[in-house]
Amino acid sequence: MHASFSSLLIIFAAGLWAGTQNTLAGGGSFITFPALLLVGLNPLAANMTSCIALFPMQITAALAGRTLLSDVGTLKFRQLFIISCIGGIGGALLLMNTPVSIFAKLVPWLVLFATSVFAWGSFRKKPLHAAHDLSPMTLSIIQGGIAIYGGYFGGGIGFLMLAALTLAGVAIRSAAANKNFLAMAMNASAVAIFAFSGQISWIAVLALGLGGVGGGLIGSWMMHRVPEKGLRAFVVAIGAALTVWLFLR
Repeated sequence: MHASFSSLLIIFAAGLWAGTQNTLAGGGSFITFPALLLVGLNPLAANMTSCIALFPMQITAALAGRTLLSDVGTLKFRQLFIISCIGGIGGALLLMNTPVSIFAKLVPWLVLFATSVFAWGSFRKKPLHAAHDLSPMTLSIIQGGIAIYGGYFGGGIGFLMLAALTLAGVAIRSAAANKNFLAMAMNASAVAIFAFSGQISWIAVLALGLGGVGGGLIGSWMMHRVPEKGLRAFVVAIGAALTVWLFLR
């Protein structure tokens, strides 16, 4: 990537937007990923760079809800944590060994999947009471699959985990806290591996990270001033437009 002032400004603005969006509704990677493609990174480098840059915000969200963490029946939270770390490592290693040309062909399908999951998670009718439809073993297998996907690409993992945890009987507040901490765990594993890749643009990581911190502050201020459903609809529209663009480019 040519680190021109205009490129860094675009990346910083994307980080600002993503940080605000993540605080309010989620889906910040729908902003950072195309911004990094726009300034010249290949899809593989853009995915890894975005993952590293957004990681500090995930740490903040995870630690903020740590008092609400809970076990899932006989399945201990630490077991879910270990599963998430192992799956994140597996997904990251899989990504590291995917040729750029292959990943570029997969990206439109991954974005389509992530957009669909985001739309489903945002607008599906939530049950009034959590159903107990998932056994601990089933939840472990599902969490392992989500973690591998999270380490590989990651779009929509929050909604996938929230759905699985609530189906397993976890109250929504604890499910949200578990989801944030487990997402941080699987991405920590991925970040630790991606950091050694020559694909990472560290100047972009810095610009995105600084923008993300500012966006988080703006998002906190806007929390009670912006209708969340409208913002989620906007995120879905961005994902749909990005999917079409990636299939046509």
